[in-house]
Amino acid sequence: MKREKSSPGLRGRLWIDGTEGTFLGYGRIVLLERIREHGSITRAAKSMKISYRHAWELVDSMNRQSSKPLVVAATGGRNGGGAHLTEEGQKAIAFFWELYADFQTYLKRQQRKSRRLWR
Repeated sequence: MKREKSSPGLRGRLWIDGTEGTFLGYGRIVLLERIREHGSITRAAKSMKISYRHAWELVDSMNRQSSKPLVVAATGGRNGGGAHLTEEGQKAIAFFWELYADFQTYLKRQQRKSRRLWR
């Protein structure tokens, strides 16, 4: 069976650097969305199959690098605490997905250009 040749594909990753390295990236945005969905860092971490500690470190890093917190967490208590996104967290999600869509459009455009080179 003869394999059909295909041109190389373009892929890329997008993240926003901050004072401590990565500020926002795909995984961090998904974590923020899961916190919004589940109302808890613990449940968000479980849904992503990552440890609570790792999730907390990511949230803490984002909050430290932002001028305003993205996530506010409440500890224990009768209702078990929880976490919620701030308005700043909501804005971060919207901004990242807009940037991500633009990036995907850019990659597709460059992919079309690259096909002419490797025909």
